Amino acid sequence: MRTGVIAKKVGMTRLFQEDGRHVPVTVLALEDCQVVSVRNADSDGYVAVQLGAGSAKQKNVAKPQREHFAKAEVPLKARVAEFRVADDAVLDVGATIAASHFVTGQLVDITGHTQGKGFAGGMKRWGFGGMRATHGVSISHRALGSTGQRQDPGRVFKNKKMAGHMGDRQRTQQNLEVVRTDDERGLIFVKGSVPGAKNSWLMVRDAVKVDRHGEAPYPAGLKQAANANETPDTIGAAETPAETAAAPEASEGQEG
Repeated sequence: MRTGVIAKKVGMTRLFQEDGRHVPVTVLALEDCQVVSVRNADSDGYVAVQLGAGSAKQKNVAKPQREHFAKAEVPLKARVAEFRVADDAVLDVGATIAASHFVTGQLVDITGHTQGKGFAGGMKRWGFGGMRATHGVSISHRALGSTGQRQDPGRVFKNKKMAGHMGDRQRTQQNLEVVRTDDERGLIFVKGSVPGAKNSWLMVRDAVKVDRHGEAPYPAGLKQAANANETPDTIGAAETPAETAAAPEASEGQEG
């Protein structure tokens, strides 16, 4: 079981396929998603990695959290979350996860908070039909109707569908397809809509009900250093032309 990522919802757009069809997608951005700490079975009783994403000002982060980030030698993070992983999928502290952590065609589960709608009535919140438009109904056209009973039991049962706060609930959208990834810009394009408003944080994990992530990198897709392609051999080879250019000058000076 691999770790998930913390992503920010940018918005929605569409992508065109090779055959000309367009696919509606949601754009998710990875903003410095780094490993902050690691949980192990010996000290914590379970195995997990703690990730941090985004950036926060020092005044908005409590002192214990500042010390926590300083110990991991990572910048202050705006959002922190834990992901359970297998024993062989633990990552090093400070590692940065790239968009290539997911591959095209893979299915993912995305968790977020739905958009808040404020205080809503029964018709909008639950789809009630309302009361009659005439026949004596004057100011209660959108009312719920009867909610309780008479003397026995003489109360309204719990969980009765009534007017109240609507939205802003944690929801998980399952089996969403990854259409494309942009490793350079840290973007993930997911087919369809996902819960949450723009600029809200989302948790993206491998789908648990459908195993369509066999080609995804294991244990994770990490960002490589900018000079990862430079090796001691290539560095030495770059210095060789300068040394050969200086050699003829030295030989000319000896002949003179």
